[in-house]
Amino acid sequence: MEKPFYAQGLRFACTRCSACCRGGPGYVFLSSSDLHALLVFLSLDFPQFFHNYCTVVDTGMGMALSLAEKPNYDCVFWEKDGCSVYGARPVQCSTYPFWASILESQRSWLDERAACPGIGAGDLVNASSIEKQLYLRRAAGTIVFPYGADPETYNVDTILGR
Repeated sequence: MEKPFYAQGLRFACTRCSACCRGGPGYVFLSSSDLHALLVFLSLDFPQFFHNYCTVVDTGMGMALSLAEKPNYDCVFWEKDGCSVYGARPVQCSTYPFWASILESQRSWLDERAACPGIGAGDLVNASSIEKQLYLRRAAGTIVFPYGADPETYNVDTILGR
């Protein structure tokens, strides 16, 4: 098996510029653990959280739960000082830029550098740490509702698999 281009590690240090959180359309898909952490952090029940902070996105296999965006495409939780839920941010956020789509090739990694000043900067992140981030993102999964379902009527324990 061919080694990934990042086998010798990659340089990355988050600059907290928030470019990954604002200014362009995108989705932040939520896992069960993300949802639980955000509900606890914000002291909200699921219907309140869904109504104020979420949208659903057609994935071709159902409707995935995603954080909403402001009209200017900023994340619903981005404020002038950064992420207002940083301590409970979703795994998709905490594993950036170590996503499969960005690590697909050296070209895709370098292309992402145009949007992220932390790529190519800072300490060397070894391949094992990169693989761990990839695993965390994959293992987290995404909450997907069946077509036609009304997410606001779901029991949070059912959503969280309890």
